Amino acid sequence: MPVSMSASIPVSQRLPDFPWDKLAPFKEKASGHAGGLVDLSIGTPVDPTPAVIQKALAEAADSPGYPTTIGTAAVRQAAIDWLARNHGVSGLGLENVLPVIGSKELIGSLPLHLGVGQGDLVAYPELAYPTYEVSAALVGADTVATDSLVALGPKAPKILWINSPSNPSGRVLPVEHLRKTVEWARERGTLLISDECYIECAWEAEPISVLHPDVCGGSFDGLLAVHSLSKRSNLAGYREAFVAGDASVLGELLAVRKNLGLMMPGPQQAAMVTALADDQHAKDQHARYAARRAKLKAALESAGFRIDHSEASLYLWATRDEDCWATVDWLAERGILAAPGAFYGRAGSSHVRIAFTATDERIDAAVSRLSE
Repeated sequence: MPVSMSASIPVSQRLPDFPWDKLAPFKEKASGHAGGLVDLSIGTPVDPTPAVIQKALAEAADSPGYPTTIGTAAVRQAAIDWLARNHGVSGLGLENVLPVIGSKELIGSLPLHLGVGQGDLVAYPELAYPTYEVSAALVGADTVATDSLVALGPKAPKILWINSPSNPSGRVLPVEHLRKTVEWARERGTLLISDECYIECAWEAEPISVLHPDVCGGSFDGLLAVHSLSKRSNLAGYREAFVAGDASVLGELLAVRKNLGLMMPGPQQAAMVTALADDQHAKDQHARYAARRAKLKAALESAGFRIDHSEASLYLWATRDEDCWATVDWLAERGILAAPGAFYGRAGSSHVRIAFTATDERIDAAVSRLSE
């Protein structure tokens, strides 16, 4: 007998409207420019995946058996070593790391996998990656977008998301703020999840992980940190990320995820070991982005934009002190596509997010058009 869905609300209707559809007419306008479209709306890597990582993937291509959800000891140790070497995180064991199939998949499914549901509260920043809200809507949880812990009132969130460096604004939270947030969450039994996917994309600040002993006091209780190799290593197409922190929470995630068959493919795990162990390719990519950022930032400021925050991440948080859609249209007339700040919350209504992940040639084209 077929299952009827008429009595229930389709899952898609619980979710916010997919924001990028609203950008389509502006993309069409920008694409009509004689010099072609300069798409700075999405921070997708365009430079080649480093050869050392491609080699590791190819050498692991003979992979006839199933991988495990928990991942190899080698990939988890590589994450531990990277966090220690580059970010001062100490005390992690293999039980404190879980590889995931890209950070968006983890963020989008985490409330569901941890049993968050109707009547529970999920909090996230005023300017936020939309998937925090989507993941809460998926399970019917209440949400609040705020940068003020006081504004949350007496009800303790089940999950509190923080994001430093921020997508979209590039803001970096200071160690004192992070430490107080950890203390606040622990006092209320709130799971604090720190999205740190841009931690190595820093230009005018030094981001610090929530797992750093200066922040967490040497204990990972009630804390998770999410990391991705998409931007650092040009691996967005490989879907390589991991989550680290509280072993008991990760154990619950593991128990659910292995029942669902959520496993990073074996060749990708081998590539991830190499990517995390090799810092030189990340330094080289950082230098490319720094050069693009400098050119684009100067051109935007010369064209009358103000750049707020933007001390880290792969974006410039730019404003002309007008409605963000007016700015999107102004840029589209010049063949440049940017993301409206409204995609990231009401606090972004007068900003646009401009990525500097395009090729050197496209960045130069944008710089030239901004000077006209």
